[in-house]
This record gives sequence, structure tokens and C-alpha cells, in this order.
Amino acid sequence: MAASYEVTATRKRPQDFDRLVGQDFVVSTLENAIKENRIAHAYLFSGPRGVGKTSSARLLAKALNCEKGPTPHPCGECDSCRSIAQGKAVDVIEIDGASNTSVNDIRAIKEEVMYPPQTSRYKIYIIDEVHMLSTSAFNALLKTIEEPPEYIIFIFATTELQKVPATIRSRCQQFRFNLIGQDLIIGCLKSAAEDLDIEADEDALFWIARESTGSMRDAYTLFDQVAAFSGKHITLQKIREKLSIAGFAAISDIARAALTGNTEKALSSLSTLFDSGVSADQIIKDSAEFFRTLMLYKAGIRRPEILGSALSDIPEDIISMLSDEQIEAALKAFLNLYRDVRYSLSPRFEIELMVLRLSSLPSLVSPSSLVRKLEDMKKGIAEGSIVVTAPRKTVTVTARNADDVRKETAFTEKKEEAPSEEKEDEGETEDIEKEKPFTLTLKDLPAIQEALRKMGKSIAARYITSVEKIEENDGVITFHLSKALAYNSLKNDEKSISAAIASAFGESIAIKLKLEEKENSDSAFSPQMKELKSFFGGNLIKTKEDEDSKEIVENHATEHEPVRTDENYGLDSEPDEDN
Repeated sequence: MAASYEVTATRKRPQDFDRLVGQDFVVSTLENAIKENRIAHAYLFSGPRGVGKTSSARLLAKALNCEKGPTPHPCGECDSCRSIAQGKAVDVIEIDGASNTSVNDIRAIKEEVMYPPQTSRYKIYIIDEVHMLSTSAFNALLKTIEEPPEYIIFIFATTELQKVPATIRSRCQQFRFNLIGQDLIIGCLKSAAEDLDIEADEDALFWIARESTGSMRDAYTLFDQVAAFSGKHITLQKIREKLSIAGFAAISDIARAALTGNTEKALSSLSTLFDSGVSADQIIKDSAEFFRTLMLYKAGIRRPEILGSALSDIPEDIISMLSDEQIEAALKAFLNLYRDVRYSLSPRFEIELMVLRLSSLPSLVSPSSLVRKLEDMKKGIAEGSIVVTAPRKTVTVTARNADDVRKETAFTEKKEEAPSEEKEDEGETEDIEKEKPFTLTLKDLPAIQEALRKMGKSIAARYITSVEKIEENDGVITFHLSKALAYNSLKNDEKSISAAIASAFGESIAIKLKLEEKENSDSAFSPQMKELKSFFGGNLIKTKEDEDSKEIVENHATEHEPVRTDENYGLDSEPDEDN
């Protein structure tokens, strides 16, 4: 019968403190405590997953119960060491805190601690994920861990120290475990590959170590997965193909094409990634890691374990064309995209849009950069290193003809300056081109009407031709109207009319609207008619057919119906072109 397969994480579990990787402080402290016989009754191991908390608890139990101990270097051969390594020791009880959360489970422990160990020196309780215990369970445990029997030792392990009550933490010696460095993980992976007689490329092991994010157990688990499909040779190319990852080089090619304006190549390379099975989340994640690497490299970081990439893979050409702020803006954009893409109609569309936006990244300027440039210019002008020259004077002349054709002609006034003595002797005179005064006539109204239509001001365009007279006084042009409907309609668009004149004739002028009163006075009408006028607006007009008996109220409010006062009076209103 073939021997059963053992995963690398279990096979490579450290059996003594010397093989515990990346936790030098924990190892040295525990070894010194054992040498000096300063054994605490409760320990609390906290830190990220897969960094050796449970392994350290077993090593401590083995060191305390070794037949040759207590010793910081257990023999590993006695019955106690072997039973602890195999998880069969009756006096070393491992409890999963996630499965035994109730107060009844803790009460069972309180009853058990009254009995001394059967074959070992200490009775040791290892409670993993202790933060999962309920509040009642923690309260039930307080008295026991504060004053346990001399042969009882508690070792708690947790990944979330903040969830452990302060009353528990204060009764324990606390050890904080750190993430393991990439170089140490790579060394352990090389050893695991040698044990299996597998050849592994350096860049492949570097990728596995980077993906493990400091967890040795995660690194061994990923190594087993990669070794399963790589045969006897682990390469980064095989990892990319089988695990569908974008890779640093692929993202670099896409970014280079986009930043140099070759968006067709960038989108084509992106499509190739999607076709190969790389997920949208993975592309965004790899892109964010790419620009993070560039940002750190730009800041002077050269350690591969911090950069997350080998120095030979860093694209110097991309770094040279982007500033620190531009790289930071790209990284922030991909981080925001990762948060927003889950609500997107199509993640692929979002990534394609982001790739297109990368083409404008080299021209991106932050507000802080603009302020610095303005300050540098101000300083240069003050110091004289920057000379500001005045531009040549330009005069604009606007010409018109009877057909309302408007042409704008710009010319530059050129003058050759001669010595003043020569001008005085020769009696020369300088001809200066004078700008023609700007005037408006009724013939110009169609051009203003067309400009208003282009501006979307349909009502003002409809009534602008109702102007009956145009006058100019002190630079202000007055439009005279006799119809109140046209006056009221244009009154709300005075600024638009000025803008239309500037658009049609290239002149910015001030305008004013004036409503001319009718020859007949309101005094000829009754107080009731005047009250109607104040309510509806407009003017009171006598008809020619019967001036003594009939009055017409000109109502311009579209929300009211025409009102007749009696059989001799009617409403004279402007026709509505829309109706």
C-alpha cells in the first residue's frame, strides 16, 4: 500500500524552536523563560494567519513536557514529544474556539483542570481562535486562568486580538507574531521543492511568496497547487497559463501602449487577457499592483520584497515618462475602479475605459503642480530670470453691408518707431487707424434673431423683430417696443440679447428695453378696467369701431383665459405662433 500523501504545510511544520521562521522575538523569549524556569500559567499568541502561532504552542508544550526537560530544545524522540507531534497526547488538549464557544464548554474545562496530568509534567490547554468564545464563556474562564493549579497552563491563539476582552489579555503573557518576509518564504519553498525533487524557477517562487502575503501556510498551500500541474519544473509561464493571472509583464505592455498613444494595441492586449480567462478583478488587481510598484520605485525603494517585483522587471521607460503625481493618480484610479466595478453594468467596459484614459495620463497636472509652477514663474519674474514682453496691439474692425452679411477682419497695427528728432525735422505725421463706432439698425434684427435661435432662446428670437426703433445714447442701445407682450418676453432675456449681439457682430454692448405708451391714456377708462389691467397686465386700448363704448384689455399671461368686461369691451391680444 502506497504511503499517504502529506501536504507541505504539515510536512514542513517546525518540530523545534530553531526551525520556527520569522519569529525571532517569540523564540528567544520562550527559550529564555524555559531555561530560567519562569513558566507563566497563561500565554496569548496573536498575529496574522499561517505565521506559526499554533506551531509555537505545540513547541512550547513539547518543551515543557519533554522527558528530558523542561528544555528549550526537546529531544523529539521520547513518548511525550512524539505524542504531542502527532496530536495524541492526553495531557495536551487542543480546543477549537470557533466550535466550542458556549459557557458550558468552558465549564467542562473548569471541571477537568481539577484533575492532574496523567503522564506528563503539565496539563496544557491550547485554545485556537479564542476570540470566538462568547462573553459568558470568557467570564467563566477568568477565575480559572488567574489562579489555576500549578500543573495547568493555558495557551490562547487568535488572529483578532482586539476581540479578546481586556480582562483576559491582562491575565496572559502576550506574544505578537509578525508576517514572514518574502526572502524567508522563498528559502523555505526552495527547500520544499528540493524535498520533492522539483525544479523551480526563481521568478515562480518569487510570485508564490508574493501571493502568500507573509503567510507561510498560504505559501506552502499555493506551492502544492502549482506543483500539481507543473510536473517536475515550476515556471512562471505555467502559473500564468493555469491560474489565469495577468502578470506584471502583460500589464506593463498594456500601460506602455496606452501611455504612448497606441490605444489600438493596448485594447488588443487587454482583449487577449480576457480571452485567456483572466478575470476582470484580477486585471484590476494586477494593474493596481503594477502602479504601486512604479510609485515605490520612483520613491527610491529597491528591495524586491517591498516592490513586489524583481528589479529586472521594472519598466524604466514608463517611469521616465510619468511624474510621481501621475503614477499616484493612476494607482488611485484603479483602487477606485476595484470598489466601483461590482456595481457596473459590465466590468470589461469599465476596464477598457480606464485603459483609454491612461493615454491622457502624461498630460495630467495636479493643482499642487500648477501652484508650484505659478510660484516659480512669480519668483523668476521678480528675480529677472523670466522676461515678460507685451504683445503687439491688435485692432478688430467689424464690417457690414445691406444684405446683413457680417465679416470679422483682424489686422495688426504695425509701426516702425523712428527717432523723435527726425520726425520733428521732417514734419512727418503718423496715421492711426481708428475703429469705426458701432451702431445697430432695424436691418440688424434678423442677425440677432438667428443668434438667439442658435443659443436656444426661441421666445426671445420670436419677439426680437417686434422692436420698432433703436437708439444709442452714451454707449447704451435702447430697443423701443410698443407691444407689451413682446416687451415682457424680451425683458427676461436682456443678457441673452447682449450675448447674441456679441456673437453676431463681435461687439459687447449694454442694451435697454423700453415700452412705448399708447396715445390713448388709461385715465379714459373706469377704475374697474384699471383694476383688470393691474391683474392681467398689458394696456387698455379703445377700438376704432366704437371708441366711446368699447375697450380692449390686452392680456399677455398665457395661464389666463381672455376676459370680456361687458358687451362693449373685448380682449385684444397678440397672436400665439405656437398655436
